[in-house]
Amino acid sequence: MIMHNIKDLKIWNKSIDLAIKVYDITAKFPADERFSLVSQIRRCAVSIPSNISEGGGRNSNKEFLHFLSVANGSSYELQTQLVISERLGYLDSKLCNEILDNIDEIQKMNFNLQKSINQKL
Repeated sequence: MIMHNIKDLKIWNKSIDLAIKVYDITAKFPADERFSLVSQIRRCAVSIPSNISEGGGRNSNKEFLHFLSVANGSSYELQTQLVISERLGYLDSKLCNEILDNIDEIQKMNFNLQKSINQKL
């Protein structure tokens, strides 16, 4: 059985920080977006560290890779929703770009982690 100490993974910690930041910024969105765009954005943001941890708790590196892939998909979905939010005027461009940079960093870390795990298979 493969054991991964998720708390030691930098990508997991950075994605937790991202989710918290996303919750903070979406709290300022219009109330009528609470059950649509806000909900979707928050689900994506939470999905990233959740899938990393779920994969890390699985029994094989192959399963871990699958959940890292799902987390990566959620990060791209989150990027799209943040750009939509910026274009709608709900999110300041500077703040949006800062968060998009954080997402880019997480995506690169995810790619490198997947590459590292693939080399062990």
